[in-house]
Amino acid sequence: MDFVAIDFETANASRSSVCSMAAVTVENGQIVRSAYSLIRPPVLKFDYRNIQVHGIYPEQVVNKPTFDQLWERIRPHLENKIVIAHNATFDISVLRSILREYSLPVPAFKHACTVQIAKRAWPGGENYKLNTLAQRFQIDFDHHNALHDARTCAQIALLAGQELKANNFLQMMHLLKLSVKDFV
Repeated sequence: MDFVAIDFETANASRSSVCSMAAVTVENGQIVRSAYSLIRPPVLKFDYRNIQVHGIYPEQVVNKPTFDQLWERIRPHLENKIVIAHNATFDISVLRSILREYSLPVPAFKHACTVQIAKRAWPGGENYKLNTLAQRFQIDFDHHNALHDARTCAQIALLAGQELKANNFLQMMHLLKLSVKDFV
């Protein structure tokens, strides 16, 4: 099982308002690398609702690097990989938006969603929210902390792979009758 789990938090309703990001790299079924960064959004405007969700305030990111300053360090960890996220529609759209905001080079990778993986691996669940799955599998985490969310996402994919006795991520997706999508 090789993949990279990512998670973003945003400052406001704009998908390009990234204020934190985490990536957790899994190789041969083991978490081998984790990275987290607070990020200064392109516009330093935080909505109260977003702050209530993730607890990040403008003063915490005012002196942090912007996404474009971090991109060349982030990009190699995504390039030609399988990238997963919990509710990947959101995180993938955030990545697309922030890359467009700064006119950054678009990496080539495939992506998948652990909400969809969990629904197929464990049908009939109460719901497939990250905190519900973490509780079900006794994963200790701080919800809406990008690093904790990415790590929990990675653990869910690994648990699904173990349950299905899959040799690799693509085999797991095949067994679940799901596909990985190209990032474009």
